[in-house]
Amino acid sequence: MFHRMNRLSLQFLLKIFSVLVLHLLLTHSCRGQSQLIGPSQPIAATVDDDIMLPCQLQPAEDVSALTVEWTRSDLDPIFVHVRRAGQDVTYIKHPSYKDRTSLSIDGLKQGNISLKLSKVKLSDGGKYRCFIPELSIQSFVELIVDAVSSPVISLAGIDRVRGGVVLQCESKGWHPQPEVLWLDSEGNLLSAEPTETVRGPDYLYTVSSRVTVEKRHSNNFTCRVQNTNQIRETNIIVAEDFFQIQPSSSSAIIRLAVTLVVCIGFIVAVFFFGWKWRQSMIKTKSCWDETEGGGNKKLSKSDDPEMHPLNVVDTDGETFTVTTAVSEENKRKKEKKNKRLDRKQTNADRLLQEEKQNREEEVKDLKNQLDSNQNQVENKQAECDLTELQQPHEENQRRQRELQTLKENLETKTKEVQYLIISTV
Repeated sequence: MFHRMNRLSLQFLLKIFSVLVLHLLLTHSCRGQSQLIGPSQPIAATVDDDIMLPCQLQPAEDVSALTVEWTRSDLDPIFVHVRRAGQDVTYIKHPSYKDRTSLSIDGLKQGNISLKLSKVKLSDGGKYRCFIPELSIQSFVELIVDAVSSPVISLAGIDRVRGGVVLQCESKGWHPQPEVLWLDSEGNLLSAEPTETVRGPDYLYTVSSRVTVEKRHSNNFTCRVQNTNQIRETNIIVAEDFFQIQPSSSSAIIRLAVTLVVCIGFIVAVFFFGWKWRQSMIKTKSCWDETEGGGNKKLSKSDDPEMHPLNVVDTDGETFTVTTAVSEENKRKKEKKNKRLDRKQTNADRLLQEEKQNREEEVKDLKNQLDSNQNQVENKQAECDLTELQQPHEENQRRQRELQTLKENLETKTKEVQYLIISTV
């Protein structure tokens, strides 16, 4: 009986031991599959913010009785927050985190070991490790503290084409990436150039933007930099003197160069029309010479039919010389020829007169064009410095003198043509 009872007790103990071993194996197996999950992206914060550094045990289980450590390897000591046996350990904690870190008791029971960090400092930026020694699992969280600087506005230049001022705004230390806005004194958005964004090795962004502003009632402009966390802005008042700067000499030179090209084109046109007129005159004179040589040829005494001697033999066989008169037919031919010559001369005179009138009209039109260009130059002179325009003004005067010379040459050629016509007639 006694042996039987011992045997039953031994079997009972073996069963209890087997259950315990099985429970321990299952527990160890489950714990081997546990892991800590942290954020995939850095956590951004601003100075004096209260933030949460996420760290979650998966699958969730109660870790309130386990050891939880938050550390930073770049600190000495490395401990940011430590909890053991259900109590916070403060004596090994880094002094800069005193009274600024905490863990949620309710969260620990759900496997949430996220660390709350209050009144964030610029020095808090870095890489944090959450660690459970009993489970030998860990996760990392990176914190970026924005060292945001207020926007700085500077004068970047003068837009001499639009008569405006170019302003530049720059701000550093942003995360996440911000946007830059330009506003006038009434809060209206201004059209600015695309924002230049640079991301540094510390994950912080530097932004820069330019805008061209024109003279307004108050000349007060605002640069605003903002993201999802905060807004910073800076105002500037631009003095009116910056908007009264005259256009640069380079712009004036460009305009004067265009005017000079127009003047040169005008002179080339005058030379071209003069050359065409001269060619026409030469062609007309050539036709006149051909007509005169072919139809107005003078008859010599020997060629004149009226003076041709004829040998006549009388009835006695004696020969004697007589001069015959031109027949009536020859007279009619001569009269027709003379009329034809008169018509040709009249046509030549008419062509010369029409050509002369056409050239005079062309010269008149070109002169009007030159006067218009001269008026444009004078208007530009009223806007720009006299010193910058003095040399082109003298150039225009020289062009006018050349035009006058061309007109005089044209009148001289006209007189020569008239003289040739008179002498030919």
